[in-house]
Amino acid sequence: MPLLPYPALHASHSGIWIADAEGTRPIGRGEAIRIAADTPVILLNAPLIGQRLGYADLSGLDLLELFAFLCPARFMVPTPRGLARVTGLEPPARDEEVAALLLRAAEALLDLPKQDWPEREGAWTSAQSLFRLRWPWAMPLADRIAKPATAERWLFTRLPEWSEVAPRPAPRTIALDPEETQARLAHLTGSTAEQRPGQRAFAQAAIEAFDPRMVRDAPNMVLAEAGTGIGKTLGYLAPASLWAEKAGGAVWVSTFTKALQRQLGHESARLFPDAEVRKAKVVTRKGRENYLCLLNLEDALQGGFAGRAAILAQLVARWAAYSADGDMVGGDLPGWLPTLFRRNGSTALTDRRGECVYAGCPHYRKCFIERAARASAEADIVIANHALVMVNAARGREMATRPTRYVFDEGHHIFDAADSMFSTALTGGETIELRRWIIGPESGGRGRRRGLAARLSDVASYDEGGGIAISEAIKAAGALASDGWLQRLSEGAPFGPIEILLAAVRGLAYARADAAGDAGYGLETELAEPDAALIEAAAPAAQALDALVRPLVTLGRRLEAVLAEAPDWMDGPARARIEGAIASIGWRAETVAAWLSLLARIGGPATPDFVDWLAVDRVEGREYDVGLHRHWLDPSKPFAETVLKQAHGALVTSATLRGGGEWEVAEARTGAQHLLRGASRFEAPSPFDYASQAEVLIVTDVKRGDMGALANAYARLGVASGGGMLGLFTAIRRLRGVHARIADRLAREGLPLYAQHVDPIDTGTLVDIFRDDASASLLGTDALRDGVDVPGRSLRLVVMEGVPWPKPTVLHAARRLAGGGSAYDDRIVRARLAQAFGRLIRRADDHGAFVLLSAAMPSRLLTAFPPGVAVRRVTLDEAVMRAGRLPSVIHVGHEAREEA
Repeated sequence: MPLLPYPALHASHSGIWIADAEGTRPIGRGEAIRIAADTPVILLNAPLIGQRLGYADLSGLDLLELFAFLCPARFMVPTPRGLARVTGLEPPARDEEVAALLLRAAEALLDLPKQDWPEREGAWTSAQSLFRLRWPWAMPLADRIAKPATAERWLFTRLPEWSEVAPRPAPRTIALDPEETQARLAHLTGSTAEQRPGQRAFAQAAIEAFDPRMVRDAPNMVLAEAGTGIGKTLGYLAPASLWAEKAGGAVWVSTFTKALQRQLGHESARLFPDAEVRKAKVVTRKGRENYLCLLNLEDALQGGFAGRAAILAQLVARWAAYSADGDMVGGDLPGWLPTLFRRNGSTALTDRRGECVYAGCPHYRKCFIERAARASAEADIVIANHALVMVNAARGREMATRPTRYVFDEGHHIFDAADSMFSTALTGGETIELRRWIIGPESGGRGRRRGLAARLSDVASYDEGGGIAISEAIKAAGALASDGWLQRLSEGAPFGPIEILLAAVRGLAYARADAAGDAGYGLETELAEPDAALIEAAAPAAQALDALVRPLVTLGRRLEAVLAEAPDWMDGPARARIEGAIASIGWRAETVAAWLSLLARIGGPATPDFVDWLAVDRVEGREYDVGLHRHWLDPSKPFAETVLKQAHGALVTSATLRGGGEWEVAEARTGAQHLLRGASRFEAPSPFDYASQAEVLIVTDVKRGDMGALANAYARLGVASGGGMLGLFTAIRRLRGVHARIADRLAREGLPLYAQHVDPIDTGTLVDIFRDDASASLLGTDALRDGVDVPGRSLRLVVMEGVPWPKPTVLHAARRLAGGGSAYDDRIVRARLAQAFGRLIRRADDHGAFVLLSAAMPSRLLTAFPPGVAVRRVTLDEAVMRAGRLPSVIHVGHEAREEA
């Protein structure tokens, strides 16, 4: 008999059940909603269950919240199977057994405080705060967590402080010995590992990137396409770690996906088995917006948050006390935790506004961001991402510790990352954010947001010129868009020069929109032949921005002068705070200058290096931003200038570096063609036997545009394969339409179905769920095409709705014209197909099928697939038959057995 006086509720696509002291019984949706509204219920993932019930306000005692409190910074797959695993219970074989499991799991979790519980410290203090916030689990916990005999160390007293160290000397000039490199590789792979000639050749080729540079602005660049299964991670870690050890420098390994960052962290254990040594030698770095801001958290805990957001703050505080690095996005904070709170408040706990006061913060010495920055300065291997590498280089950050050697893994994403980094957007959203950063709060409200005057009050009182510049910047910022700007634009009543400009942009975008093709999504048009309204609005807007950039530049110079004068009140913390302010002001002044350059284009000649357009951003008919955009026609050019030319060596690698094309494609998309010294090329094909492990099936009888036929194809293939299906879409609307039609059908077969943009679960957690259950299927878009690593039987079927042609945007049209027309489109499609196929075979014992639901697949694009893999044009019936013959698809309950 359960000890808790609450029933447990579970809902899936196959039914709804409730369990209590009397047992388990199925119930209808209406009864489930009535019970949940009247009685506290135990459940797993309230937003997901509420969505399945059609009851968005569902609340109760969510076991995921209880786990986050009791086991902060621990991993858990948020499913009944995952819950059973962490509580040591028998996993349910059928959906109707889940509700009873929830009752047993609740009791098992609540028994933790009676045991040797590693996260005991701080729990009682946190539980008292949650009790005052009326958290549903606070009452059951009250009798189980004893008050400690002495005061608890909790969060701010528990977190360690970092300390300053002497600057690291410049790396020594050395040349790696090939034999030593091979010996290091052998050490990393282990004496019993299978010998991989491709991996050894890869490591040998990578050495060149670590050789001494002979010509300024001409790094030793190596382009290496290493097929899946080569073992390129250890292949480049061998020379990278050896160079770091002998030269005394750091190698930055830059990735694109969080999954690869995590994988690199795991692989580093081979380099440094001792955890403490590894913590010092290998550091993961991300942008500031990924880390918990302790000052924001303190503000939230002291009343800055209310309601459910306040409960989230308490759970995040529990996690922060035990987190390895304070990374809220892809770190050890469960990805599902913010989604339980509809992400209400989670973004406010990071430094997304650029308002850090650096050494002026009382938690500066314990700051996760500062600790990561200082740890990376002393590390051998820094695991970063493309965006952070480019931001640091473009904004001159951390110049004293700027790396000289880079490894760009997932190098096929460099072009896209540079495209985002070096772009300019003069939009309402961007301008209102700048206004708030300069002026501060204008309408009261909670929070610690402060304007320039508050953040630099001591400078203003000391330096008259600085105080005047602050006042002038605040006055000029009044011309930027302000609260309510979107409504005023829709009503035809813009206020101020920037809003008048945005209104003209909006008007011209709608005037040139294709009404027949307007489905409620974004509108855009070239910045060419502007109308009179836009031309007339440009000059006053430019004047307003010029009036803003001047005092910002002046303020930056005044702050530099104050640093040079070093007045008596300037201690170490004050100096660090002013240095931080100089950096923040500098890049914002650069942003405004870029806006001015964009405005100068209106009514003038086009600039060959750039593509400019007007856009109204919408989602399902709701506008959320309006503005002008500028992208580089070739973003690899600024990447080469700011990153590559400053480096001594760079290895760029990927399994699909050439995207199924020639080496010139790789050179064009990685910036190699902009260097004085040409890049070296290396190729190692995958060791997998694709001819026997995989096949490509092009289905010829699914009519394009027929949603019913498309859904039927996905359903039949998913059932035939017994799950393990990754369904890829090019449009969210079609993904949702297919999911709505097939979820119940698969559930009746005992096959769970999850989907991006449908289930209230973050993408990383969706992949964890998919990986954990061989009977599950997952539908998604681009993020799943590029960032999924699911070896084994959990992924045995990849299904694409059609040929992934690029979206016909203004930017794409310009690059297509410059890149060879249809040949440019073909290169993009080949790359996307290669990346999607690459999800299928991850190990030597993997088997699977790649299905393309498009009779119009051109034969010229088939070179995207590995040589030797069979490509067949078949009917849907035959594709279903072949999917049913895949290994690991004989389905019995939730267990699968190998088919002979």
